Amino acid sequence: MMPMTFYVSNRVTLLFDFWDVHGPVGMLLSVFVVLLLTVFYELFKVWRAWLETKSELPQPHLKYTPPPPVRSDSTTVLESSQSELSLTHEEPRRLAVNVKNSWLLHIIQTFLHLLQVTLGYMLMLCVMSYNTWIFLGVIVGSGLGYFISFPLLNRS
Repeated sequence: MMPMTFYVSNRVTLLFDFWDVHGPVGMLLSVFVVLLLTVFYELFKVWRAWLETKSELPQPHLKYTPPPPVRSDSTTVLESSQSELSLTHEEPRRLAVNVKNSWLLHIIQTFLHLLQVTLGYMLMLCVMSYNTWIFLGVIVGSGLGYFISFPLLNRS
């Protein structure tokens, strides 16, 4: 039966029957693989966020121009002041949308999402082995992945 509390051991079965660790060298390699998978998970998160910000079509800003002021001697300053209701709307320029590129980008983002979700669940199952070394590999990999990847997001 699997332990339901964290334990320190160099024996563990991860995800599949063939990933059965029996010694310290196998545990070290398994922790390294899990650490790399966690770094890739963080990189996928950043890559998806970067694609999302780069792929957004610029939203047209609505430009409002006030009507020319009409002022006579009989109108007061309050009556001639601009209000939101008196602003006129200029038509924004229409952007040509390339449908083929938007579908390709959507397919890429969908694939990356599926990859990220699959990797996330696999890492969760690794942690659920309750092996302390594997847990530390996921934690350190997450911190390392965040440290490496998020500065790349701000360079765009």
